[in-house]
Amino acid sequence: HGVLKLYYIAIEETIRVWLKRDSGQYWPSIYHTEFLLSEDFNKMNHVKTYPAHQNRVSDMVFSLESEWVVSTGHDKSVSWMCTQSGSMLGRHYFGSWASCLQYDNDTQHAFVGDYSGQITLLKLERQTYSTITTLKGHEGSIGALWWDPVQRLLFSGASDHSVIMWDIGGRKGRTLLLQGHHERVQAVRYLQLTRQLVSCSADGGVTVWNMDTPREEAPQWLDSDSCQKCEQPFFWNVKQMWDSKTIGLRQHHCRKCGKAVCGKCSSKSTTYPVMGFEFQVRVCDTCYDTVKDEDRTALATFHEGKHNIAFMDMDPSRGLMVTCGSDRVVKIWDMTQVVGCSIATGFSPR
Repeated sequence: HGVLKLYYIAIEETIRVWLKRDSGQYWPSIYHTEFLLSEDFNKMNHVKTYPAHQNRVSDMVFSLESEWVVSTGHDKSVSWMCTQSGSMLGRHYFGSWASCLQYDNDTQHAFVGDYSGQITLLKLERQTYSTITTLKGHEGSIGALWWDPVQRLLFSGASDHSVIMWDIGGRKGRTLLLQGHHERVQAVRYLQLTRQLVSCSADGGVTVWNMDTPREEAPQWLDSDSCQKCEQPFFWNVKQMWDSKTIGLRQHHCRKCGKAVCGKCSSKSTTYPVMGFEFQVRVCDTCYDTVKDEDRTALATFHEGKHNIAFMDMDPSRGLMVTCGSDRVVKIWDMTQVVGCSIATGFSPR
């Protein structure tokens, strides 16, 4: 364009209008506001206001390549608007409110996580869109997404305390389940150069995962009416209980093989980091005997952020991480000791 412009895209919650719907209820309409930042960074001049959602905005991405603002909100929608004309290009609605967003500038694909635990992949066009697929694997609402366009990997964190790596480029869907948090995962960042994943949770936990190592995919849980080890019936299997004159047992699942087992046949727990289980999980007695001591070696490091981490971002070139929390505190962290060596990342000693 010949002119360098700095855009500050903000959710201007102080600017509201009230719209009346057919139901007779009134809803606040939230706007995006575009400012032109002065050269000395001390002044912002208003450029344009975009009517975007009819409830609180949850996430937003500005694409300089396409000159679009893509956003999600509690009105259960994702919208994309043109920053040149200020017009709405399209909108898609979900069954649950959309909680987080990632956008691929080259392919114009949007990844939208929602409160139901699903992730929807959309192909956005001007005035139209298409739904590519829906990823289902979390048992809680999606709290964070991160897209790596180089390896075409999507990482998602959720309120079920887990992180999932999805192999989008390989078209394999869910590939790896990571469990290393005790609370809702609210931020994830993948460092492509060092092959490390950083995730943060609501209790202040910061986990750094080593992704540059062979891992095993967690098995899908199998369905059965009786223990797949001792063949004793589960408590809902009335016929087998009647025939065998026994009381039904509670069902569990082995995290290593996925088989449905009773408590007697799965009395032991172990860590199994190669499958993403950094904390002890229930396994059947047969699988427990196959886990060696070296298999229990941790593939992640754990750190304490000391505040509720609501958002996190990183500057890999300098090894710095910034976090902000519900305590209204912003912290800057020196991560050079835990996120790779200076040769691999170009970190310079300070």
